[in-house]
Amino acid sequence: MASQLSNQQLSAIAQQFGTPTYVYNADKIIEQYQTLTTAFTQQNVRIFYACKALTNINILKLIKNIGGNVDCSSINEVKLALHAGFEPSRVLYTSNGITFNEIEEAQSLGIHINIDSLSNLEKFGKKYGHSYPVGIRLRPNIMAGGNLKISTGHDKSKFGIPVDQIDEVLKVVADNNIFIKNLHIHTGSEIKDVAVFVKGIEVLFDIIPLFKELEVIDLGGGFKVPYKQDDAETDINLLAQEVGKAFENHPNPNGKPLQVWFEPGKYLVSEAGYLITEVSVLKTTKTTTFASVNSGFNHLIRPMFYDAYHKITNISNPEGEEQVYTVTGNICETDTFATDRTLNEISEGDLLVFANAGAYGFEMSSNFNSRYKPAEVLVKEGEFHLIRRRDTFEDLLRNQLEVL
Repeated sequence: MASQLSNQQLSAIAQQFGTPTYVYNADKIIEQYQTLTTAFTQQNVRIFYACKALTNINILKLIKNIGGNVDCSSINEVKLALHAGFEPSRVLYTSNGITFNEIEEAQSLGIHINIDSLSNLEKFGKKYGHSYPVGIRLRPNIMAGGNLKISTGHDKSKFGIPVDQIDEVLKVVADNNIFIKNLHIHTGSEIKDVAVFVKGIEVLFDIIPLFKELEVIDLGGGFKVPYKQDDAETDINLLAQEVGKAFENHPNPNGKPLQVWFEPGKYLVSEAGYLITEVSVLKTTKTTTFASVNSGFNHLIRPMFYDAYHKITNISNPEGEEQVYTVTGNICETDTFATDRTLNEISEGDLLVFANAGAYGFEMSSNFNSRYKPAEVLVKEGEFHLIRRRDTFEDLLRNQLEVL
């Protein structure tokens, strides 16, 4: 497929830009976006890219240029989106556990806002009353997602206002004459079962009639992408059909056709991303052969943090005899990428490429052990573009003030 980068392209990028380097394939991002928009062609749906997955300014501009909107999790992500050229009407900010002044700043920028606590909802109402439309993030008390750490809708989650507190929400809204434009839920990430989204909608159908000015139902994101061959993934066409049926069977009693928003992040960028590393050391013990690469969880934390699987390919020896390796990094902590993984025979200096590295790869990276963050490269129409230079020693010192 044209949307997949070849070993030759990845090798050429390593040769030109060094390693470790993150690589993003623009064609794949466009393909994923088109899959979504095509599935929902017959419905009143808007797609907001959950940019916490990857905020490089060039990725944001790409999403903007193909017609997408952007969902932000912090005021700085909002500012990045506006810097990338998004109009405020195409920017959504869903707050979580923040001070009210961040919401005030978001309001001053003219963007869409979702509020996730009674406390901030009341503060918002007292200051703005009915003058500025706002959304409420509700917690549907549904357990979903591939890992507890990325499940956000269950009854012990910090996210959103629990649906069983809806009477308190209504009192705050009435007391302050708040214009509630949007009801938002997000149950988690890595959701492969379309029924989870339908269940969330059904929770909202009991609540929709309580908000007379409602215009939007925001179902969040969390679409599952495949990490392994034959891995399950969210059936987007089935999702579109089921969402359509749900709203056909439950028309808005307020008489207004409701628009549906989705906030995919990983779905748009995960499969577009690769992390290219180089094997530094081979170490054989009685039980294990370690292949240590010039990276670590300071660059890709998902395997250690979420027990996440990433396909690894030895692009230097793709036809080599298969052997079993444990792939590790160079951090002074346990930083195992893969245990007892079957790979084509590895030699020191070989290039190992991690797939599905576009989402929460560079975005969650750090300078732990005072190691440099990697470069980022965008491949668009076969051309390689450096979109973030590799850290230098000066970057480690940039914000430090020497007083001794």
